[in-house]
Amino acid sequence: MDYQWSFGFLWHYERLFVTGVEVTLAYTFGTIFLGLIIGLAIGLARLSKSKLVNAPLVALIEIFRCTPLLVQIVWFYYALPVILGIQIPAVVAAVAVLSLYTGAFYAEIFRGGIVSIEHGQWDAARAIGLSPWQMMRLVVLPQAVRRMIPPFMNQSIIQLKNTSLVSTIAVPDLLYQGQLITSDTYKPLEVYTVVALIYFAMLFPTTIAAQWLENRIASK
Repeated sequence: MDYQWSFGFLWHYERLFVTGVEVTLAYTFGTIFLGLIIGLAIGLARLSKSKLVNAPLVALIEIFRCTPLLVQIVWFYYALPVILGIQIPAVVAAVAVLSLYTGAFYAEIFRGGIVSIEHGQWDAARAIGLSPWQMMRLVVLPQAVRRMIPPFMNQSIIQLKNTSLVSTIAVPDLLYQGQLITSDTYKPLEVYTVVALIYFAMLFPTTIAAQWLENRIASK
């Protein structure tokens, strides 16, 4: 197959690529922030010994962790409005699903990091008369955070890649802009090659930074 590659025409679509990157980054950082809030709330609640508290939280976490993200996005956008009887905008559906999805993983990272702290540390904190809040803030969390950072970084990197799935409901992220350019030019090979390179340019430095941070933490 003698295909003639040509990338020059893509300069005419520079604005669409820039818009796509901006939307992708906005969704990434926005849903990471919301996911952290959701994950922290669920992760701390999961420390409760009450089954009435834990059972629904475990169910919520496993629903989002054990079903494909693409299925969640499509279901939330198309099926949930039928059940609720209201229209859900694509932006709301995308933000809600991405936030809940990453929040489910963050919740287990929070919980796992906290419960990994040795019982002797908890006992020592109680022995010197610290309240539960002081024990968590001064003794447990400073140690747990160091263990949480590597999985947090990895999950956040994955979140950037996950945002590409919102293009299925016409959210104008980078992949969706690539689809628009492809439909206008009939040059999918060049367009999706550039889209892939842009994703790589965003993800590779982040991956290197995450590895550097993990090495710094491990060396301390």
